[in-house]
Amino acid sequence: MRSKLDRSAHSVFALYYHLVIVVKYRRKALYSDDIRERLKDIVWNLSDELGIEVVAHEPAEDHYHLVFKATPKTNLVNVVNVIKGVSARRLRQEFPATKNLLWGQSFWSPSYFLVTSGQVSLDTLKDYVDSQLEK
Repeated sequence: MRSKLDRSAHSVFALYYHLVIVVKYRRKALYSDDIRERLKDIVWNLSDELGIEVVAHEPAEDHYHLVFKATPKTNLVNVVNVIKGVSARRLRQEFPATKNLLWGQSFWSPSYFLVTSGQVSLDTLKDYVDSQLEK
């Protein structure tokens, strides 16, 4: 899929990220379709406030994948922290049975995986940059 370039006053960009967050202890806390759909709704509703655009997202029983589009001004740490904090709080409130699977106040593991996703592979980009020396 070729991405559309975004523009601001002095820049052109296409910033796509893949975020993976894992339920604490890899517990199957996202065990039902209702919980997984609610998680998707929560993140979708937060996206405007966070200044991101959800491209794709899908929860499994013990983790959640999110692909989103951002701007150069997006505070990525804040995006991750808000998604994890708000979703954990709401899911625990709305689905109290999840508390039986998890103890303490944590829903998500403290760590996360975040990687950029570009229009070209890293090898292609490296080859292009290296080729500039020859010009």
